Amino acid sequence: MYTGPLPVARARVPSSSSEAEPGSLEAALLELVHDHHISSLRLRELTEKSKKDAIRNAGRVSDLLVDAVNGGVQECFINEKRIELEIRALAATITRFMKQTDQWLAATRTINTAVKVLFV
Repeated sequence: MYTGPLPVARARVPSSSSEAEPGSLEAALLELVHDHHISSLRLRELTEKSKKDAIRNAGRVSDLLVDAVNGGVQECFINEKRIELEIRALAATITRFMKQTDQWLAATRTINTAVKVLFV
């Protein structure tokens, strides 16, 4: 597709007479060339405007997609932190229960030993 500048339509074409007579074939051709040039310029402007709008809209869509993905990643990160805190709390509870269990075992061994000494 040709993207270079369009030639400017001239109102005058060198001919045997100084100007084209209104209603003549030459005048009609000049008008057609001029109309084509104007419509080509309008089409080019419309195409450029549409291209800029499409690029701007693609940028907006890209930003929205990034925000959507980042929102999900952020939510996962927050959930991960909550899970880590819960794991630490559970680990502390397990450690406390292990100590209590060891204390109960020691106490029951002491009672067993005392009972054996009394009844032996």
